[in-house]
Amino acid sequence: MVADDQAMIRAGLRLVVETEPDLQVVGEATDGLEAVALARRTRPDVVLMDIAMPRLDGLAAARELLATPAPPRIIMLTTFDTDDNLYAALRVGASGFLLKVSPPEQLVAAIRVVAAGEALLDPAVTTRVIATFTAQPPPRRPVELDRLTPRELEVLTLMARGRSNAEIAAALVVGEATVKTHVARVLMKLDLRDRVQAVVYAYESGLVRAGQAS
Repeated sequence: MVADDQAMIRAGLRLVVETEPDLQVVGEATDGLEAVALARRTRPDVVLMDIAMPRLDGLAAARELLATPAPPRIIMLTTFDTDDNLYAALRVGASGFLLKVSPPEQLVAAIRVVAAGEALLDPAVTTRVIATFTAQPPPRRPVELDRLTPRELEVLTLMARGRSNAEIAAALVVGEATVKTHVARVLMKLDLRDRVQAVVYAYESGLVRAGQAS
């Protein structure tokens, strides 16, 4: 489902999505209230949600949808001038975000990644978002981090720095399947839903600080 108050953006997104034989747009919404109602009616797997919309903004609409049973996966669509909303979107539980100027192939790949239950962070935005909202003194280390093994802490740190599973595997000289196992254990032990929440947790807990070498 597509939610954006600009008709040209909605038309462009629909065109990109429906050129793929395995993807279908089940509806379009022009504001947040319409997005919530339409998503509840059509039950989409993924919602492409603009942040800045009238009546109810995308952030509030995402919060409402993610509080429902079996919620859709939500990808927030944005521009660089909404960093504060982006960080809030990650905390609410959006599965990721993309710039509106992202190329079509990146949008399609993002939809498939998120639909498969993974999370997506656009590296062009992630560092700026996190740096802006974690520029405060390091918090006290949460006791929950003690549940992780040294290797799981390494994996969480690399995730927070934007590394993919393949990149983490190369850095740690292990197989990708092993990394996936470590990621799953990190999420389980810290009671986190997905990779996006893990990144937010790593920064907010002080495990990783903005500006640290990657």
